[in-house]
Amino acid sequence: MSLLQRAATFGRMIKFSHSVFALPFAFVSGLIAYRTGHVTLTAKDIVLLLVCMVAARTAAMGFNRVADVDIDAINPRTKNRELPAGTVNIGEARLFTGIACAVFIAASFAVNSLCGFLSLPLLVLLLGYSLTKRYTVAAHFVLGLCLGMAPIGVWFALTGAFSWVPILLCLGVTLWTAGFDIYYSCQDEQFDRKQGLKSVPARLGALRSIKLVRPIHATAVVFYTLFGVLAGMGVAFYLGVAAIAAILIYEGWILRNGDLSRIDLAFFNLNGYVSILFAVATVVDIAVSA
Repeated sequence: MSLLQRAATFGRMIKFSHSVFALPFAFVSGLIAYRTGHVTLTAKDIVLLLVCMVAARTAAMGFNRVADVDIDAINPRTKNRELPAGTVNIGEARLFTGIACAVFIAASFAVNSLCGFLSLPLLVLLLGYSLTKRYTVAAHFVLGLCLGMAPIGVWFALTGAFSWVPILLCLGVTLWTAGFDIYYSCQDEQFDRKQGLKSVPARLGALRSIKLVRPIHATAVVFYTLFGVLAGMGVAFYLGVAAIAAILIYEGWILRNGDLSRIDLAFFNLNGYVSILFAVATVVDIAVSA
């Protein structure tokens, strides 16, 4: 197997394509921070922040695959993943995850010392998520917080100052992510229940879980709107938020009867559109008002 093929295998293991969920929100946070006029953004800053984002997510997903390898091996939906299938061995996955952790910490210290020290508790959160499903149905919200910390981390790295702007964005991302993770977990409702794993679908059933996501996503849209108000956004941004609300409503509609045959559309495609649209609406709004 060539080096490129091997890299692709590891990319599939950590679902690298799912980076589309968090990166646009981190970008928005950095853009708004820069727009305040109190931030000097260099090419070095951009590269370091990208390295931090990619390394943190790689570490989190790598640890998740290692921690869940025995569970994945007996779950019909996940038994063909790279570790259970033997495409990647456990030693390689542990080394890969350890390197990602080291890169994240090193890149954080390269940003500044404070970010470096704060990277340690953040790493505990990112890795600890993988264990939460064994203990609490709040695991969906812990995952959401892992993604939601991206805009806070970028803001703090660039400004070093407290602000409600990234916090509101974090809350929106947290609830949005928790909602679509509940949708995705509906696929494992019976398996989770049988194995004693904690999830909202295992507790409430798929149909009730799908209905529960509606107010969760509605609240996420509220936080996105409040973020826009506090960040001084204009009409173009709010039109984007309205389009996002429509996408989330459609997402719930196609799953309304508990039919999970279109879960890939609801989980990846539509939510990918949400994050990208949020970033595009922000950029357009700033460009129009410039």
